[in-house]
Amino acid sequence: MRLSVHPVVLSMLLPCLLAGAAQAAPLTVSVADASGRPLAGAVVAVEIGGAARTAAAGTRAEVVQRQRNFDPGVLVVQTGTLVDFPNQDTVRHHVYSFSPIKTFEIKLYAGRPAAPVLFDRAGVITLGCNIHDQMIAHVVVVDTPLFGRTDAAGRLVLEVPAGEHRLKAWHPDMREGLDLQAQPLRVGTSPVAAAVRLPVQP
Repeated sequence: MRLSVHPVVLSMLLPCLLAGAAQAAPLTVSVADASGRPLAGAVVAVEIGGAARTAAAGTRAEVVQRQRNFDPGVLVVQTGTLVDFPNQDTVRHHVYSFSPIKTFEIKLYAGRPAAPVLFDRAGVITLGCNIHDQMIAHVVVVDTPLFGRTDAAGRLVLEVPAGEHRLKAWHPDMREGLDLQAQPLRVGTSPVAAAVRLPVQP
């Protein structure tokens, strides 16, 4: 049997159908170290099937050099983000990355470099200063607009649409070279919780 719907009825139903498809539920992610202790400051990202993997054109962020440190020490951005590296110190810095997914250097400079750096591949990039060895930071690039960092209790809450997704997490205390750890995630229309344990020794 073929079912037909009057155009007027369809126009009334369409907003409801779209709202149902776009339903989201709160996801609470708890991140712990290898011993089960909560990890503050862990990066959490949820990759959504069908969602834009890259940031909108012109999206920018920055890592400031201040008091001979990078601020923030961990920057999380979506793939395709332009990052500026302004130097607010009275000494010059030489910012670099030897990470395979993004190798670059900004040689000795003060103030703001003329051009930002495009981070166009997902993964973890380690930053350093060729003049001040104690300066270390990370840029974590993710293929999703849904990301954040855990609070002091090791938790993060995100609004996530229903469906089958991938949950990823990373912490700066993980061994150098380890990428974001991934696990499957199923979200319905009710609040959901997920637990992640990372290879970080207490």
